[in-house]
Amino acid sequence: MAVRERRLRVRRRDDVPRGQARMNPRTMANLGIRDRVEVVVGGKRRLVFSVLPNDKVPENEVWCNADELRELGVADNTVAATRAPLTQASGGG
Repeated sequence: MAVRERRLRVRRRDDVPRGQARMNPRTMANLGIRDRVEVVVGGKRRLVFSVLPNDKVPENEVWCNADELRELGVADNTVAATRAPLTQASGGG
């Protein structure tokens, strides 16, 4: 299966709780994202958030907590590769 990802704008939002993200439901469906999203900034910084659908989010954006992104050094409006996490929680093996 090919990795499905898109470059989306990461937006700082005060109304999103820490550790969570908001995405457009159509974008989530297109990328095969169910409950977690992986955001890769600059090709090296990988951030994983719990994600919930929100119709108010534009299809080319992902919204995250403003304070959390500030602490992680991610600027508002940063373009980042966004996808379902490559590794799901597994029982080992």
